Amino acid sequence: MFSAPLPKGIAALIDGYRATRDAIGESGAVIHRLDASRIPSLYLKQGSGQVATDIADEYARLRWLQGRLPVPRLIAFTEEEGKAWLLSEGLPGTAAYAWLEGNPGREAGAVAGMARFLRRLHALPAASCPFNASLPVRLVAARANIDAGRVPEDEFDDARAGWTAEQVWDALQALLPIEGEPVVTHGDYSLDNIFLDEAGEVTGVIDLGRLGVADRYQDLAILLNCLGEFDAGLGAVLFEAYGETPDPRRIEAHLLLDELF
Repeated sequence: MFSAPLPKGIAALIDGYRATRDAIGESGAVIHRLDASRIPSLYLKQGSGQVATDIADEYARLRWLQGRLPVPRLIAFTEEEGKAWLLSEGLPGTAAYAWLEGNPGREAGAVAGMARFLRRLHALPAASCPFNASLPVRLVAARANIDAGRVPEDEFDDARAGWTAEQVWDALQALLPIEGEPVVTHGDYSLDNIFLDEAGEVTGVIDLGRLGVADRYQDLAILLNCLGEFDAGLGAVLFEAYGETPDPRRIEAHLLLDELF
């Protein structure tokens, strides 16, 4: 079932479940969906090295969000010898990307719902959030990714196809400084990380390892970019429902920054 033995505590919790490898996601972690009769599905995320660090970061943020926002319920977390395992309950509903594909003509209502949920996230008290995802912090991390050769240049958006990481960095520097009111941000508010019910309302969000206090455009820019795959007009729906006048400079800066992760 698994390529390596699981910690005893984790193994006991998932005894009797049927495991299926989940190919969705780009975090580098190994993710299994765990199913059993008449009880909610669970998800086990595991990894080593830097991926283990990322999983630990997600665990800390997921623990902080319990009771504050609809997110997966924590079941267990184990970290040992440079490896980490995170076990959580799945969310109800369908990932937003798949939902939009399967519901042509209903996109605007769902996007408005995603905007309202984002507003709800951004309304959490930033002063009580212990995670800093501000631009200075992320720029340091981005520069480290470039210097270590960790930037996936072959996965850049079409607008930057063929660019090098250094070119992205230089374009980003040319836009700085940018200003923004600090709010609690998701960090990767993309269509694969947002779940919707049949009516198109948000049931919760996943992949919270980048959550922290940052400019609200960290989330707005990423979602806007994702919606462009369906209909460029959905961007206007997003900003109207969110209650924000689009700032092209901040949008571009955060899209450039996101390429470096």
